[in-house]
Amino acid sequence: MAENCKDMALEKVKGLFPEVEVDRRIVSAVLCGSATAILVSRWVSQRRVQKKLEEAKRRRELGFQQMEKAVRQFKQQNPGVKAAPILSLPLMELTAKLRDGTMSPESVLHVYIEKALEVTRQINCVTDFLPEYEEQLREVKKPEKGLLYGVPVSIKENIACKGHPNTMGLVKYLDCPEPEDSVIVKVLKKQGAIPFVRTNTSQGILNIDCGNTLFGQTLNPFNHKKTSGGSSGGEAALVGGGGSVIGIGTDVAASIRVPCGFCGVCGFKPTGYRLSIKGTTSPVDGMNSAINVIGPVARDMDSLVLCMKAVLCDELFHLDPTVPPLPFNDEIYCSSRPLRIGYYDGDGYFQPSPSMKRAVQETRKLLQEAGHTLIPFTPPRINFLVDELFTKGISADGCSTLVEKFNGEFVDTTWTNQLRCCKMPDLLKRFLALILMPVYPRISRHLNALTGVGSVKNCWKNNADRTAYRNEFIREWQKLKLDVVLCPALGPAFNLGYAGKLFVATTYTHLYNVLNFPAGVVPVTTVSEADEEELRHYKGHYGDPWDKRMKEAVQDSVGLPVAVQCVALPWQEELCLRFMKEVETLSLERRGRRKV
Repeated sequence: MAENCKDMALEKVKGLFPEVEVDRRIVSAVLCGSATAILVSRWVSQRRVQKKLEEAKRRRELGFQQMEKAVRQFKQQNPGVKAAPILSLPLMELTAKLRDGTMSPESVLHVYIEKALEVTRQINCVTDFLPEYEEQLREVKKPEKGLLYGVPVSIKENIACKGHPNTMGLVKYLDCPEPEDSVIVKVLKKQGAIPFVRTNTSQGILNIDCGNTLFGQTLNPFNHKKTSGGSSGGEAALVGGGGSVIGIGTDVAASIRVPCGFCGVCGFKPTGYRLSIKGTTSPVDGMNSAINVIGPVARDMDSLVLCMKAVLCDELFHLDPTVPPLPFNDEIYCSSRPLRIGYYDGDGYFQPSPSMKRAVQETRKLLQEAGHTLIPFTPPRINFLVDELFTKGISADGCSTLVEKFNGEFVDTTWTNQLRCCKMPDLLKRFLALILMPVYPRISRHLNALTGVGSVKNCWKNNADRTAYRNEFIREWQKLKLDVVLCPALGPAFNLGYAGKLFVATTYTHLYNVLNFPAGVVPVTTVSEADEEELRHYKGHYGDPWDKRMKEAVQDSVGLPVAVQCVALPWQEELCLRFMKEVETLSLERRGRRKV
């Protein structure tokens, strides 16, 4: 084989320079030298990446040591400050005590710094310490007090904080510090909040696990054999572990709602462009097939609502004029009129786990008993939505932009499976899709969709199809005169090693990114022994390897939280939040009755 290559190379050279006599030994030497140069170049590149990784880990550890030092100094100077009373307060009560001076911003901040350190040492959720908090502490002491006065806030790692890189867990962005805060961070600061840490994400964002080669794997705060979910997994895990009272994440397919469901906290994805995304980093800039949004993560609904009220302010509309100037509508949120609620407990693409289905059924019953009207609802043409609109839409270029992000990177194990599929040549994807169609039709359609749209003309068609589907969905919604929809949230938390192989299981959430509807998750129950027993008989809709993985992913989950998803039509954030609050209230009342 090697000799044939040398002969071919020799003929090529002779063809280029027919008048020159070419020595075979020279060609051999050049070929060997070229191969050696390539190998050396790769080795040098890998060593450079390895050095950057080691340097980043040293900087990170130094930041944690700074946090520990700041906490020690504060405790020495303020020995009377107790952590438990501060950490136990919900956000509404905390802000009241901060505003009336019962608690100081310094005390609250340092208590949360200490707690965040404790949590991240256990589950690895914090990536950066933000020493700029000292400057913000001075700012909040001015007479004007915003709605989030003195509240420590955690920020997902791909949302710009001045002087810190938005790496998305990729080494190539380590040396690219952001020149200014993102709009959302500026607005939070204007409202008196104090960003104090940044949190982990999946490598390259577009993945429902939370691991990367820069910062490692984030674990679930309730079970360290489970993932936090992703990509906003650092946020959900830190809030779920008690290390932050409110956080900001991003969501392009499930990235707020999946980890919040896994970690037992509330998470909200507004309509795209209701909040500014200026200063956020995305793995595929310009991709609008599934809308990327910013949203809050919190322990309870009152905290989510307060955060939305705080950021929907004049400062937001001034800093980003592309955001519609729609302040929070208290009248809609505070309404008590009975709702017409559509519901479904399965979408026909991925069979829900027993606890997912039970969570919807029990919540439906509670809502009916509370006087609301519940109507069965079926999302139309779910296969078309998943394969043609979502997968083909986010892979419109055959995944080439996403794959480029990983060039020169060490790929984290959470991405290996997903990236392998993306990197396949289109011809191989189509060939595998053809031979798999008779036995695994769902996987076959997925592989075909990963080849992308193929041309600009087809891209326009995909956009038109998405608009037509959205109109069809709204027609079905309006025909039933629905206010909101109740449906499953993916869960419970997956065993480690599975989330990166089941990105396709986000059908329940990414539907509403494609549609660009506001949606949020609320924890309502926990996995029971009966759920675990029923899981033994789980087959899935297709009986393919994905169904087998889904069953394995959610095994051994007794006691873990399970959420439901609440949805409204575009620009009706206040109605969606009101519905989520109703679900939370009824769920807490039921659990209270059971305890009694």
